[in-house]
Amino acid sequence: MNQPIKNFPEAPSIGPAQPAKPRSRRRFVLIIILILLVVAGIVWWTREGTAPQHASSGRNSAPMSIVPEVVGKGDIGVNINALGTVTSLATVTIRTQISGYMQKIDFTEGSEVKKGDLLAEIDPRPYEATLAQAKGQLARDEAMLKGAQVDLTRYQGLAAQNAVPHQTLDTQVALVAQDQGTVEADKASVKSAEVNLAYCRIVSPLNGRVGLRQVDQGNYVTPGDASGIVVITQLQPISVLFTVPEDNLQAIAKRLQAGAVLPATALDRTGVTKIADGSLQTFDSQIDPTTGTIKLRAQFANDDKLLYPNQFVNIRLLLDTHKDVTTMSAAGIQRGAPGTFVYLVNADSTVSVRPVKLGVTDGDRVEVLSGLAPGDRIVIDGADKLRDGAKIVIRSENNPTQTNAPAQPDKSGGGKRQRSEGGQKQ
Repeated sequence: MNQPIKNFPEAPSIGPAQPAKPRSRRRFVLIIILILLVVAGIVWWTREGTAPQHASSGRNSAPMSIVPEVVGKGDIGVNINALGTVTSLATVTIRTQISGYMQKIDFTEGSEVKKGDLLAEIDPRPYEATLAQAKGQLARDEAMLKGAQVDLTRYQGLAAQNAVPHQTLDTQVALVAQDQGTVEADKASVKSAEVNLAYCRIVSPLNGRVGLRQVDQGNYVTPGDASGIVVITQLQPISVLFTVPEDNLQAIAKRLQAGAVLPATALDRTGVTKIADGSLQTFDSQIDPTTGTIKLRAQFANDDKLLYPNQFVNIRLLLDTHKDVTTMSAAGIQRGAPGTFVYLVNADSTVSVRPVKLGVTDGDRVEVLSGLAPGDRIVIDGADKLRDGAKIVIRSENNPTQTNAPAQPDKSGGGKRQRSEGGQKQ
């Protein structure tokens, strides 16, 4: 019998499947769009954050807070700055001139002594005995000289009567001369013994400060001791040796030859605190060829004794003074495309760029050769974000949080000045 044929489900098609590329491309495009949106948001946020930096260049931007200064007129010095070392004008190592036992120390370490003050004493007894012996020898020889002179006078009388030979007279003359020489030698011995006895008392040869003693009482000292007894250093007056470039020598020499006194100021290591005032004395006789500098000496009275030998100091030498010139603060100097310039404060609460030509600088003040006049107001603080024509508001230098509002126009079109918190018109 014929079996009925069953209907089986159709087998799946084995043809090529539909690709998923369009869906992947859509996802990729969406990711790219999201990235672009994020980047755009970051750029927009960055521009918004930096917008105040350029706001000053717009006409409707917020005013910038600044501190002004009025350009003045006065004297400004032409200074030469150098590094120096304090040097004593006299440093003496006290040594004994004779040998003997140190009997007494008569100074205190670190004390001030005057010329002629007693410093130490050496046992004088051996030298007193030597002096007494020399004086005795002198007395004996003087007596012998007197006897020889008496005999010479007698022989001269007898020789005039031809009672003695001339040879005897000549011998007596020679004997008197010999005794005179012996007496002179004895006098020199006495003088030498007196000098040695005086050396038993060691005195200061100058005014100064004594250091630490090198010998204690009771030691036997000799002139050959290398360390000596003590070192005395003169502190008043005192000098400072410093070097300047050889290019400055002509100007310095010309001023000294004209009889000018060049003031010199000694400053501490920071170059801020003044230690002492003095004047330039002289300069060396030759230039150092290895450094191209020349050595100068300035002298200081050192009344306060703040300068000490071998101390490092900064020297400010006043070479000349420019009288009655226009000066301004160095904080107001700006440098850029126009060259050297300042921001000039205008009457309408704006600033303008003003090129200037500068001269010498003295500390925080600088000479203005051209571009400004006394009475002009310039910006000395807050100029880093300014532009030509930017609006400003004046801030008090003593109180940075206090500001003075810019001029506001009234209904008639004029500028109405407002009072600050201190009650002053701006």
